[in-house]
Amino acid sequence: MTLDEFFTGQLESRRIFEALQAAILAQGPAQIHVTKSQVAFRRRVAFAWAWMPGMYLRGKQAPLVLTLSLRRRHPSPRWKEIVEPVKGRFTHHLELRTSAEIDAEVREYLREAWEAAG
Repeated sequence: MTLDEFFTGQLESRRIFEALQAAILAQGPAQIHVTKSQVAFRRRVAFAWAWMPGMYLRGKQAPLVLTLSLRRRHPSPRWKEIVEPVKGRFTHHLELRTSAEIDAEVREYLREAWEAAG
């Protein structure tokens, strides 16, 4: 599947994703893998995923969610949810409603996840 296919009819989600993609790739090289359900970024291992909650949930949802794998539970109140699926690995979910939310704080999360995946 291509990015164009994944984001068909989802212009707002695509605009936010493009800003997110630029912020991730500003950290350094990363592979992009598109599936029916998400777009994954990886180095040695996957570290970031972008997905559209409206594909799975009813009602008003954020256009895009960023999911990051970090080695620690980050204390920011911006996270929608944090889970520890494996001891010492924390999955953080951040709802993105506009590309402006990809600010310096989010770029720091991206840097941390990108470095840990290398």
